[in-house]
Amino acid sequence: MRLDSSVRRTAAAVGGVVLLLSGLPAASAAPELEVAALSQTFRNPVNASADPSLMFDNGRYYVATTRGNRIGMWSSASLATLLVQPEQVVWRDADPSRNKQVWAPAFRKVDGRWYIYYTASDGADANHRMYVIESEGSDPLGPYHFKTKIADFGQYAIDGEPITVNGQQYFVWSGPGRGQGGPAQLYIARMSNPWTVTGGRVAIPASGGCNEVREGPTPLYRNGRVFLTYSSCDTGKPDYQLWMKSIANGADPMVASNWVQHPGPIFSRNDETGVWGPGHHSFFKSPDGTEDWIAYHGKNTSTYTYSFRTSRVQKIRWNPDGTPNLGRPRAAGATQTLPSGDAGSANYWINDFDIGTGLNQIEYAGRWNSGSACGNQCFWGNDHWSGETNASATIRFTGIKVALLSVLDTGNGIAAISIDGGLEQRIDYYSSIRVGEQRSYVSPTLANGPHTLKIRVTGDKNPASTNTVISLDRIEVY
Repeated sequence: MRLDSSVRRTAAAVGGVVLLLSGLPAASAAPELEVAALSQTFRNPVNASADPSLMFDNGRYYVATTRGNRIGMWSSASLATLLVQPEQVVWRDADPSRNKQVWAPAFRKVDGRWYIYYTASDGADANHRMYVIESEGSDPLGPYHFKTKIADFGQYAIDGEPITVNGQQYFVWSGPGRGQGGPAQLYIARMSNPWTVTGGRVAIPASGGCNEVREGPTPLYRNGRVFLTYSSCDTGKPDYQLWMKSIANGADPMVASNWVQHPGPIFSRNDETGVWGPGHHSFFKSPDGTEDWIAYHGKNTSTYTYSFRTSRVQKIRWNPDGTPNLGRPRAAGATQTLPSGDAGSANYWINDFDIGTGLNQIEYAGRWNSGSACGNQCFWGNDHWSGETNASATIRFTGIKVALLSVLDTGNGIAAISIDGGLEQRIDYYSSIRVGEQRSYVSPTLANGPHTLKIRVTGDKNPASTNTVISLDRIEVY
């Protein structure tokens, strides 16, 4: 069911089933109940970091992202609850030659074992090379052991992962352009097993709309056809985007000219929905195998920055000619239907304008401002904010966990957050640039039942901030 943002609704959990209540004031008697919907919906982001490799296996979703000094993974039975799962570190390396700048993990399952391919260095970007670890058994969470360096041709190399063409395994990655100048380009080499490249490499020239990177190559398959999708332009810029090449069935992928370049980007910035720099992606099937989905990172700021990239997902479709149609990036906070076969979740949202003293409402005390100045950086285009010391917002909800997704800004200060009158936790809402719908707080797991969350303006700020303002925007209840 599509939620029209022109109509405000309050979500309520009743008997374990989530119902939508029409947007009537708290004092209204017998509010009209709409169709149960939110148990099969979710909102982005699904993870607070970048370069997602996401898949579904044996009843659970798993996502790995860039963590810098480790390989971390998150797991959940439903996509709707992935955002608030704890990180599980599956690999740390003691070797100083390869335990820094750990980027872009990608996983594959071969003969009952998992292989994670990743990029790492000794701290110098030019020394990035690719490595692979192997699981001891069939659990994607490991344990893992180091296997080897892979596809080492003595040059900078990042973002490698396997691809299957005509039943044969190959390895694709990003490396320097010919002569070490110009945009980075893609390379391919044959694999003899999941951790070994054999023979030489072949450069695959790739268009990208800019004289910058070609990175993050990942395959997409349909009816025996292979599409090689990749990111182009600088990932810190708003125009980071996805492009694509494909190869005819039966053609040799080690012949560069056999790869057909598709014109123009296939997934790019969407200023209307406030998504910039979408890219470095992966594809996954819905739990029942009937749908294709993309996981990617994006930002809700057009500022040139590598920070604030969060992982999002959305369903893709297919054109009549058999090529993928990725659509446009959807707004963070847009309600989407879960992948087919997803078990679902009773999570729901509360908006900052759901004002009142009842369940799933917000009671403001002190002086708060509200409005739509934050535009598409905010959930439903609006938020509340206050810089008055001890001004507070009290939220009553029923569930086991709550998350706040808020505006962070140069003039924001430090909030004190408490659950059920317990000890306060201080959260800094400052950011060097303005961004919205950032995961600012996740509660500990609570006993299932009614709870009260209180956000208080402390009047404190860190030295970089220009003010003490706290923002309240979107509340996700689990």
